[in-house]
Amino acid sequence: MTDGFFRSRWVDPPSGVEELEPAELAPGFRAAGVACGLKGGGDTDVGLLVCDDDVDSALLLTRNAAAAAPVRVCRERTDHGRIRAAVVNSGNANAATGAQGYSDALEMRDAAAEALDLEPPCVAVAETGTIGVPLAIDAVRAGVAEAATSLSTSGGEAFARAIMTTDRSRKRCTVRSDGVTVSAQAKGAGMIQPDMATMLCFVQTDAQIEDPDVALRRAVDRSFGRITVDGQMSTNDTALLQATGSSGRPLPEGLLDAVLLQLALEMVADGEGAARVGRIDVAGAASAEEAERVARAIANSPLVKTALHGRDPNWGRIAQAAGMALAGQELEEIGPDAIEASELSSDLPEAEVALELGRGDGASRVYFSDLSQAYVELNSEYTT
Repeated sequence: MTDGFFRSRWVDPPSGVEELEPAELAPGFRAAGVACGLKGGGDTDVGLLVCDDDVDSALLLTRNAAAAAPVRVCRERTDHGRIRAAVVNSGNANAATGAQGYSDALEMRDAAAEALDLEPPCVAVAETGTIGVPLAIDAVRAGVAEAATSLSTSGGEAFARAIMTTDRSRKRCTVRSDGVTVSAQAKGAGMIQPDMATMLCFVQTDAQIEDPDVALRRAVDRSFGRITVDGQMSTNDTALLQATGSSGRPLPEGLLDAVLLQLALEMVADGEGAARVGRIDVAGAASAEEAERVARAIANSPLVKTALHGRDPNWGRIAQAAGMALAGQELEEIGPDAIEASELSSDLPEAEVALELGRGDGASRVYFSDLSQAYVELNSEYTT
């Protein structure tokens, strides 16, 4: 790791990137975070983000069949290409809450639209926290009203705090490159294996982006789509990109990829109870799909994850997980010559593991967290 926002050795930002104060948002954006009592203890739990001008936008949502109410509202009631604002709460996912939950998510969105004088379809709604608990909509409505009076161009920090749940650290940045500014805020520590399209990510920029949907999908595929903490797909995964184009300049090549990959790796590093991050590279698979299946099996294996935590270079666990992913097929014996796992035993906070299957040209890469006693303790006591 290095100092600054781009801390991972696996992230390669464009040259000449300038890191700005992370509380500052890209030009044209304002945000706020307030406490309305959803989390208790006075912690901020309602966030509001708005662009003062028209934007081009893109929105990616979880594919989980049990998608939360805010996700369903965004699917059905939001104009994905012109989202001016986002309203978010933490402490309650508003998932598995039935018709009332859907109504509450709509009311939350409409309250934000009214407070900001925007058309409701131009407002995205996102929620995160405990599943299956009714939302205290009166408290949220009051929080939205308060947040609307607290909006600031330096509100990125407060907004980032407002969207946290079990996160140990805030995940946010503001960077500038070639006359373009990108600011971003994210949360995620548990229930992490995004399949985009519990993680949330909001990105703001003054760059001109010809096709925000393509840009966001590509960057997400290379970042949030490559991570796992516990192999669980959230009911609430949401990623939003807003671009004003006011800089008159295109998005620098690789900048969005670098920002989202660093945020994704921060999620893995902040995985519930996590102390280390692993990267598995699978090569020589019969297809890209096969490589992905093998990489996920290894990254989500409790045996491999505990080996990462305990600094145990037990390559046999990697071979077992790969064979499990290819159960029923003919596979030549995987020996130590096909596996490089020496960094598991190092003191590096990021350890690389590689596997060569010798079956074709398919390849895949997945980033994953270790598994510790702290993960079990946190999740066994989450609602108590």
